[in-house]
Parts: sequence; structure tokens; C-alpha cells
Amino acid sequence: MGALCLLLCMCSFWQGCGLEETDTKKLKDLSYKILEEKEIPEEFLKAIEEKKEMPFKLTYTDKEYLYIATGYGMQETSGYSISVNECYLTKNAVYFDTTLIGPSKGEKVNQVKSYPYIVIRTKYLEKNVVFE
Repeated sequence: MGALCLLLCMCSFWQGCGLEETDTKKLKDLSYKILEEKEIPEEFLKAIEEKKEMPFKLTYTDKEYLYIATGYGMQETSGYSISVNECYLTKNAVYFDTTLIGPSKGEKVNQVKSYPYIVIRTKYLEKNVVFE
């Protein structure tokens, strides 16, 4: 009898512990600003500097704004840029998608290592950020 009671309690427990359903349906595009280095909060910039050697995805908030950063790690030359493909809100999260764009054919590049990253700022939202 005790084992049956334990089994019933465990079944009830498992039913109540479902993962939150992920809803990727876009509710709206978010307005954002691409920031220059001097506009990035100092604390966030330090974190970016520590991570820039390798690809990274970071967020930061000051409760007024949400800052989202994506870095593509060390590249062998200059001439890289990053485009923001999407930044939108769903029921459960903010989705952020970027693409690294390499130097154009024939573009003069410097043979120096570069660390392309992008930081955007949007209105503060108490949501998780999903990087695509």
C-alpha cells in the first residue's frame, strides 16, 4: 500500500513539473539601436572584452534598457561586419538573430586580427533572450 501511495504521489509530481511551452510566434518586431563602443555600459564592455577571443552571446540590463551582444570571435583580417536579421518579441522571449559578413571580393583588408561583435540596446523587457 505504501509503495502504491508513493507511486501515485510521484505521478502527480511529474504531471505538475512540465517545462514551459516554447512559443516562437512573433508578436512584434522590437525597436533597437546599434551601439558604438562609447555607448556600451562600462561593466558590459568589460565582459565583452573578456569574451571576444571566442564566439559569445551576452545580455545585460540596467532595468531601463536591455543590451544584447553577439560576437564572432577572432578573425584573421579586418573587413568584417555584422547584420541584424531579426530582433522580435514572442510570448516567452526576445529572439535575436545576426549574420557575420566577411570582406567583399577585392576589398582591401588589413592582415590584422579582428574581433567583430555587435551590441544593441532595446527597451527593458523581463524576458529571456534566444540567440538564433
